[in-house]
Amino acid sequence: MTFKHLPQIGSPRDLEGFSDVQLEEVASEMRETLCNIVSDRSAHFASNLGVVELCLALHLTFDFTKDRLIWDTGHQIYPHKLITGRFDEIQSIRNKGGLMGYPNPQESEYDLFVTGHAGSSVSTVLGLKAGDDIVHPEEGRKAVAVIGDGALPSGVVFEAFNNAAGLNKDMLVILNDNKMGICPRVGGLAEYLDKARTAPFYNGLKKDISWLLNKVPVVGEPVEHVLSNFKDALKGFLHGGMLFEELGFRYIGPVDGHDLKALRRYLEMVKEIEGPVLLHVLTEKGHGFQPACEDPVQFHAPPPFARNDENEIVEIKKSKSRAYTNAIADSIYDVMSRNKKVAVITAAMCAGNGLQKIRADFEDRFFDVGICESHAVAFAGGMAKAGGVPIVDIYSTFLQRSFDHIFQEVALQNLPVVFCLDRAGLCGPDGPTHHGVFDLSYMRVFPNMTIMAPGDEQDVAPMLDFAIDHGAPVSLRYPKTKLEKVTREESPIECGKAEVYSFGEDGNFLAIGAMFPRCVVAAEKLKQQGLDVGVINARFVKPLDVEVVERALELDRFLITVEENTLQGGFGSAVLEEIAQMGLNSQRVRRVGIPDQFVEHGDREELLADLGMDVDGLVATAQSIAERDESLI
Repeated sequence: MTFKHLPQIGSPRDLEGFSDVQLEEVASEMRETLCNIVSDRSAHFASNLGVVELCLALHLTFDFTKDRLIWDTGHQIYPHKLITGRFDEIQSIRNKGGLMGYPNPQESEYDLFVTGHAGSSVSTVLGLKAGDDIVHPEEGRKAVAVIGDGALPSGVVFEAFNNAAGLNKDMLVILNDNKMGICPRVGGLAEYLDKARTAPFYNGLKKDISWLLNKVPVVGEPVEHVLSNFKDALKGFLHGGMLFEELGFRYIGPVDGHDLKALRRYLEMVKEIEGPVLLHVLTEKGHGFQPACEDPVQFHAPPPFARNDENEIVEIKKSKSRAYTNAIADSIYDVMSRNKKVAVITAAMCAGNGLQKIRADFEDRFFDVGICESHAVAFAGGMAKAGGVPIVDIYSTFLQRSFDHIFQEVALQNLPVVFCLDRAGLCGPDGPTHHGVFDLSYMRVFPNMTIMAPGDEQDVAPMLDFAIDHGAPVSLRYPKTKLEKVTREESPIECGKAEVYSFGEDGNFLAIGAMFPRCVVAAEKLKQQGLDVGVINARFVKPLDVEVVERALELDRFLITVEENTLQGGFGSAVLEEIAQMGLNSQRVRRVGIPDQFVEHGDREELLADLGMDVDGLVATAQSIAERDESLI
């Protein structure tokens, strides 16, 4: 497809004066660009296809060089990037050094926050509006949040709704309702929105009608009964807006999110309404590309695929490698088959965590709570108190949102909740919002918490079995990468005990989690260079195997801790704390891990190499310690 319009659009102002036909051509070019992106890499796809017209309508109605716009969640940002001066760079998206797959203020003045998690948009837009009213009162800046129906149940959204109604600020919340999160939406709000989709158009007249009805004179019991029934019937008729109006928003909708002319008309209307307004927009996830419409879960962030001239998919380039996610999911399935008390809880990430078979075969013990991580953990606490054994299967970076509930409802109560932290470590193209590099640090602070990580495939199933039987909180973390297996004899999982793969005469690597196999390879390379370096699979961060640490430092050996976690308060810090507690010399200890910075997006192996955490980087660290020691002799 030849792009006639997009190469000429440097900012949304270049859209001014476009005819309806030309705008439809722009929309087609945007969708073709999205298809081209996914031809050679995995990227967020179906959600972006669904907001093309909404994006165009917003930028044609508002001036976001001064007005405010937050996309929640930011993975639907690609159309916005295409018309805000980044078309020429769009093929670099999610590649190292290229555009971020989320909003990025460093790329454009049109991006205000890096929004990689769901639910915060209403809060941040309300804050922006309040700030603008203080700092720029004369400008009358508008404030708009676009939030998906999947993100709507997040508790912080309703905290923001409550505050917005109290402040009565002029702000617009656009509910992008496509009946999906990553997976189909769940819960009571999902059912409510399903009913709202079929309700007639409504533009916030409920309060006016209620006022009128209350002015009708009541004569005797029969009339009261009739009026009561009439009010109930009217509320049912106007079902779509009732909840939001009761929360203090003027509700308008639902409207067709793919009718560009109608969207512009409605946005012009709500732009002038005072106070908080919610515009309910109906979109189709995957709109304009039939395979994505038919399977929006598969095409949320699909693997690369090839198309023919008829725009039909002829090949999906799926990875044939088995990942840690698959191994953990299979182990959870096996545990649930053997133990009827075990249940699994996830927060709208059934597909991401590979739990589809569990959902199908253990329907009564599978709980998808929606994008509500805090609730998921408190819910798990209640289940554990009742005698169940809940597995909370949530991405490391998303679990951060439930920090206080891990403390209050689980660790403080010493309840047997198993936390399976998917995507622990660097998450590659998803970038800093998704890198799970803080969990060793934030989980380590809690008393009663046991923290472990499988060194390779051989550790996975035994570790999950240990966690289920432990009878206290356990954090089990694993990365988004393919499984590896180090050939060795099996050794049992014992609480707080490391696995010694080998001891070195010159020094040792003490590795946690999936860094173990690359430490084995690094040790082999070092041996060829004349350095005898051992490898220890730590397995546990807490409790730490202090006997192994002490032994590893004997005879003036050096010790290198290796972790795919921030060095601030992480595994290496735990080792140093124990060394200090034992009164040992820490001068020959080095820590390898994530430095005190946010790591940008890129291929995981590229990022590890940049941070000195690949095999060559580990070899270089060991060599530098040995060379330093030789220079001191």
